[in-house]
Formats: sequence, structure tokens, C-alpha cells
Amino acid sequence: MNASEENSKPLEYQTEQGQMNIVGFWIFLAAEMALFGTLFATYAVLFGRTADSPAPGELFEPGIAIVMTLILLTSSFTGGLAINDMRRGSVKGMMTWLLITLALGLTFLGFEIYEFYHYATEGATLQSSAYWSAFFVLTGTHGLHVTFGIGWLILLLIQLAKRGITSVTSNKLFIFGLYWHYLDVIWIFIFTGVYLLGMVI
Repeated sequence: MNASEENSKPLEYQTEQGQMNIVGFWIFLAAEMALFGTLFATYAVLFGRTADSPAPGELFEPGIAIVMTLILLTSSFTGGLAINDMRRGSVKGMMTWLLITLALGLTFLGFEIYEFYHYATEGATLQSSAYWSAFFVLTGTHGLHVTFGIGWLILLLIQLAKRGITSVTSNKLFIFGLYWHYLDVIWIFIFTGVYLLGMVI
């Protein structure tokens, strides 16, 4: 491949190491899919086994679940805009969109913490029943992934502020974008399979 063809690639793909990092991260995401697949399967098996604890339909609040979904979808969109500005070489635009993504991620996490606290005060905890154990493990694992993503993004913002847009920082940001979009996809399955179906029992 000649130099002009190499330079026509997005910055995050222009080094062999960068390409390998992205391929390796796709493999990591495949393992993550297996993890969440197992958690969803466990949740499906234990669905409805609430014993003497409240049924999900009594506690789930459609408005909060919808707001959380919109927040996470919006954060995925703003993350995509940040990568677009990165490819355009706009440091200011990239940083702005990343800060908005960070704020949305923190807001989502705040809603989730509030939700867990509300359920606990109503008698639904990890120990309440098989159903609630499966619920908290599934949604809590997603929440831990979001927390990790927020920490990752903060470190990226610091590095981008110091070094600007390089082949290394752009590769890291692109991989973070893959991770954040992945969390968005997992949440869509949680919203549909957990919240929407849980509201009918």
C-alpha cells in the first residue's frame, strides 16, 4: 500500500498497531457479548420468580426507564459526533462533544443509582428473590460497565487535552467509541427485555 492510500485512511487506522488494537477490541467485545448473553439467559430463566417480594410491574417506572434510554442513546450520538470532529481535526469540537457525552453518562448513572435505591426501599434487593437477584446482577453489571466507561473517558479527556489529536489518541478514542456504542446496544436489550416485559407482570 502506497503512502497516499495509507494517508487516506482515518487517523485511528493509519498505523499497524492501531489496526491491531481495534481488531483486538472487537474480540474483547465478542467475549463481553458472551458475558451479557449468559446474564440475559439467567434472567429469562428466573423471570417472574419474585417469591414474596414485589413484582417488577409494581416498581418499574416507565418514565424513568424511557428517560434513561434517551440519555444513553443521546450520549452515544454525541460520542459519534466527537469522533467525527476528531477526524476533521477539530480539537475544540471533539472535546466539547466528549464533555457532553461524559455529562450524559454521569446523568444516566445517577438515575440508575436512584432507581436501585428506590427498589431497595420498597423491598426489592439482591436477596429478596431469584428474580431480583437476576435483575440486579444484569443491570448492575451494565452499570459497572458504564462506570468504567466514565472513568476511561475522563482519562481520555486528560490525555487529549495534553497531546491533542494523534494516531495514538485517535485510536484510543475510536476504541472507546466502540465500547460506548456497545453499552448502548446492551441497554436497548435491557430496556426491551427487562423493563418493558417486566411491566406486564
